[in-house]
Amino acid sequence: MRIALIPGFSQPASAWRPVIDALPAPIAHESLALEVPDGLDFAATADALGTLAGPAIYVGYSMGGRLALRLAVDRPDLVRALVLVSAAPGFDDSEVRAARAEQDRVRAEQIHTLGVRAFLEDWLTQPLFATLPRDDAMIDARAATMDATRLAHQMTALGQGAMDPLGERLAELTMPTTVVVGRADTRYVEIGRAMAARIPHAALIELDGGHALPLEQPAALSTVIARVHAATA
Repeated sequence: MRIALIPGFSQPASAWRPVIDALPAPIAHESLALEVPDGLDFAATADALGTLAGPAIYVGYSMGGRLALRLAVDRPDLVRALVLVSAAPGFDDSEVRAARAEQDRVRAEQIHTLGVRAFLEDWLTQPLFATLPRDDAMIDARAATMDATRLAHQMTALGQGAMDPLGERLAELTMPTTVVVGRADTRYVEIGRAMAARIPHAALIELDGGHALPLEQPAALSTVIARVHAATA
């Protein structure tokens, strides 16, 4: 069974390389790291990723997890199993969602003003990434594959302010679902626990590390993915 991996905000598909390299060889050969398409809205981006990978186990990190979740509720025929890493279902509160959309609009302007590299350097100073070593952050790879237009599009069109909230649709998920969070990422531990409680038969796994688990804990995350693969085969 193919494994389709969707990266987070600002990340190229190669951000999944440490995880793929840690998978057993037969599973690694079936793994496909996807580039997030440009220029589409949130739902269309999720659909395009499904078209690219076809039926698969979908693994998504952060923004990629939200896209994988949208694909799972829209096209459950494609999602054989779902692994959501440091992901959220979006904001139910419309005022909170609007405030995030405005914040993301301002950040998108900063991308054009500061330039991609300077923006990413600042972005990764957030407390959310406090446990991610600078040498593992892949800033060079991100800057090499992201221009300002692409990065600003991800910020505004694929952010939590732009997505339709999916919390009320979590109960629709019938495929095996694993929610993975880092213990140091306390906000997403809370979000992950709440998500797992609303998804039928979901498993919640808490790993050492923070928000950026594919870069912080690739071996531990690969073990989780291999177990899901074995159970789905």
